[in-house]
Amino acid sequence: MPSPVDVYMADLSSALSGPRRRRADLMAEARDSLEDATEAYEAGGLGRLEAEQNAVADFGELAEVVPGYRAELGIAQSRRTALMLFLVMIAQPIVWQEGAWAWTQQPEGTTPLLDLLNRSVMVTGSLSIVGAVLAVVGTGLGLRYPWLRERVARATAVFALVSAAAVGTIAVLMGWFSTELDGSNLAGLGVVGGFVLLPLLLVSYSAQRCLRLA
Repeated sequence: MPSPVDVYMADLSSALSGPRRRRADLMAEARDSLEDATEAYEAGGLGRLEAEQNAVADFGELAEVVPGYRAELGIAQSRRTALMLFLVMIAQPIVWQEGAWAWTQQPEGTTPLLDLLNRSVMVTGSLSIVGAVLAVVGTGLGLRYPWLRERVARATAVFALVSAAAVGTIAVLMGWFSTELDGSNLAGLGVVGGFVLLPLLLVSYSAQRCLRLA
């Protein structure tokens, strides 16, 4: 028959989702706390079963405990999202460096539309990088200040989703309208898919997980 501590830990585990490492740390901390409380009750003369029941009661109902753990996991997920967004954005100048790759060659010169798209992606990318850095700092502060956790986690997730959508849309337009070698825009779209859209989809997925936890 499962012990009260084991049952409680199983229920707590099923109620939580988020970054695996942080979740494992929180679960380990919870079990250690329950084990310490059980041993204290046993030292006071209680049997193992009653000691575990008292330890679980002291720890709190799941409805009271789970929100705090979800906030911890939410801030960890938002920090991961911010770091992912920063890494994706910081690589974009290399991907789109004019003339460096086959998909950025412009043998016939540029067009007003491409000039606009180039400026747009530069501005959007720069803002995304700055925002990602601020989000990393903010999530770090959120680990220390509980009142900041939910606000930072949600703001980071929304910012990442908006940035991913904006940069992804501009990148698709750039890939489609670029003047490619041999007159083909398929190479540009292939690069956009592999080096821009796929990483941004991963950022968006991480941001959506963050919103579910926030």
